Amino acid sequence: MNQMSRSQQNRLARRKAILGAALTVFSEAGYSGATMDAVAALAGLSKPTLYQYFKSKEALFSAMMLGKRDEMLDVFEHSPHTSMVEDLLRFAWDYADTVMRPDLLSLARLIIGEVQRFPEIGRAYQSAGPDHVLRGIMAYLDARRAEGQLAFDDTELAAEDLWGLVLSAPRTKALYMPDSAPTRAELTRYIHNGIRVFLRAYSTRPEADLATFDALIRAQQTTGDA
Repeated sequence: MNQMSRSQQNRLARRKAILGAALTVFSEAGYSGATMDAVAALAGLSKPTLYQYFKSKEALFSAMMLGKRDEMLDVFEHSPHTSMVEDLLRFAWDYADTVMRPDLLSLARLIIGEVQRFPEIGRAYQSAGPDHVLRGIMAYLDARRAEGQLAFDDTELAAEDLWGLVLSAPRTKALYMPDSAPTRAELTRYIHNGIRVFLRAYSTRPEADLATFDALIRAQQTTGDA
């Protein structure tokens, strides 16, 4: 295995610092209010150095959003596929742990407030965020259908059902009631119910998959995992 050189490690660390600073700036100032100067200052870099990594605010915003969405899709893209049920549960928690973060909720609220005046902001957010995740979910579900584990006619609707069932209600509430964030127990209630409904609707062997799901939950409760 080839190890990264010191310069490659430094470049990766700078990129990570830039994306972290970008999330802070965008979530606090909104898309239109965010500036490359503010991101560079927070990341501890000069503005020319920042432009060596990202040529525009639009490119930086897209990279930031894609990075967060890639984290959610990791379980689908790098799964050994030993258990579809476990994949679905891990995705649901990766999704929840990402989109329910206060900074990302704040960013979403600011974008919602800006799309009327700046529709391109909404398009950029939709493309780099939800649409990117949706394509990843669809690819995973299509693969499981090809293996005979799932049955559906419309892949997009099945994917929309999955993330809608596991988190739509608590996320909507958190968006409009920032002082009433759901507890871990409340998220667990929605996620577990959503996966059970999804399996009943789309699994080709729902009873067996539901039994696997219940056994997985019991094992997690025993070990103290979420």
